[in-house]
Amino acid sequence: MSDLSYPVGKFTPEAEYPELRRAELVEEIRRLPAALRSAVEGLGVEQLDTPYRPDGWTVRQVVHHVADSHMNSFMRFKLALTEDNPTIKPYDEAAWAKLDDTRVAPPEASLAIVDALHERWVTLLGAMGGADFARTFVHPERAATMRLDTTLGLYAWHGRHHVAHITSLRARMGW
Repeated sequence: MSDLSYPVGKFTPEAEYPELRRAELVEEIRRLPAALRSAVEGLGVEQLDTPYRPDGWTVRQVVHHVADSHMNSFMRFKLALTEDNPTIKPYDEAAWAKLDDTRVAPPEASLAIVDALHERWVTLLGAMGGADFARTFVHPERAATMRLDTTLGLYAWHGRHHVAHITSLRARMGW
């Protein structure tokens, strides 16, 4: 059986992110909204409220988490592009997933956010050059300085990771 927590494997940063690789990752970011919509298309309330794995988030929570997480990442990009090595504000993903807007709100609300957010994010990413992708921010929970090119890779993976949570659940359940 595949790893239900990491159906596409864990994120592994690449040693370098040359221009061609960054363009591929930006394209993944551009395609995520359609992939996420497709993953949940036709699911009913019971299916949306099914955890993708035992003790995991429901499909509904995963969709809302993607919107929350990607909004945070977009803001981190903007901070890193406008400030010198800013310290970002982490957030408690598990606590956010327990809030009512994540547990009960219709997924369409977050799908619309992801659509609009990714349109802006791709515009921002498309205007960035190599020096921009080398800019950094400090992630205090990880006690690490993060480069924007690595963060781009992380969030392209993050989208694939969560879409795979939903599509692998659908395959297992025959939905």
